[in-house]
Amino acid sequence: MEIRENYSLKAYNTFGIDVRCKYFVEASQESELLEFVGAYEFDPDEVLILGGGSNFLFTADFDGTVFYPMMKGIELVSEDEEFVYVRVGAGEEWDTLVDWAVENSYGGVENLALIPGHVGAAPVQNVGAYGMEAGDTIFKVEAIDLEKAKQVYFDAVDCQFSYRDSAFKREWKNKYIITRVVFRLTKQPIFKLEYGSIKSELEKWGVELSLQNIQQAIISIRNEKLPDIKDFPSAGSFFKNPVVDSRTADYLLQQYPGLPVYTIDEENCKLAAAWLIEQCGWKGKSLGNAGVYEKQALVLVNQGGADGTEISYLANEIKKSVFMRFGVWIEPEVNII
Repeated sequence: MEIRENYSLKAYNTFGIDVRCKYFVEASQESELLEFVGAYEFDPDEVLILGGGSNFLFTADFDGTVFYPMMKGIELVSEDEEFVYVRVGAGEEWDTLVDWAVENSYGGVENLALIPGHVGAAPVQNVGAYGMEAGDTIFKVEAIDLEKAKQVYFDAVDCQFSYRDSAFKREWKNKYIITRVVFRLTKQPIFKLEYGSIKSELEKWGVELSLQNIQQAIISIRNEKLPDIKDFPSAGSFFKNPVVDSRTADYLLQQYPGLPVYTIDEENCKLAAAWLIEQCGWKGKSLGNAGVYEKQALVLVNQGGADGTEISYLANEIKKSVFMRFGVWIEPEVNII
């Protein structure tokens, strides 16, 4: 375990914002972390649990303790006729898990290729893309209760997964440090090709359906649309796709026939936030040192020297313009601190 004081978080957030925290606690063993949290009392408002930093926008220094869990390892713990159960350390890169699953012919996360961040953040954000969500495959979550200084275990149903959301993001925020996640992956993959341009990409390549080819198609699509954070620091998709009732969706389709709409159930639909933002003229536009990526309107980028308040201001201006034109609020997927 390493404990640092007045520590820079610039290398720990993908926007590259240079802010500091009062204390930075990095741990790779549950036993060390349990001993540490048992020695102190922590106010949830003065705690931040950080993974790969790909879903945070810092607008100021953090006057509290940042926990950085770095438990490693991917192990197959059990299996049955249909599924394998895989226990993964919170500090593993998410894409390392996707690679491992695809290489071993296990389905359930192949559409989530190239998503930045650590495995421990997946249950918090319920990361998702191209018709799949992490919550669909999560079986159990192992964590440390900061108040009681003990290990706890949550079944998937306890986590209340929904679109880019979970109990860890709401009532459990900063109360539990996720240390490991158990995933239930399928031995016989169920391919999901209806979202985005996966099917057309595969048809263009003229290849058979397989986990490997789907993963590569999504990598190709994402590389075409998303910037390399080394060149354009960003957090990937900044905004969530807004969910509206079916009547609102029908009305908007009448007004804007080109609007992409995805049916969730009989009562609700999901709208494409990128399309809404682009229609408001934001794609490729800049305000100061913050900008909207020229190839994908969902992505806000640090064009060099931007601080968190500049990027947050740009996000708010985008939100207001989308609401003024379409009457729909778009919300950040990124946590603004």
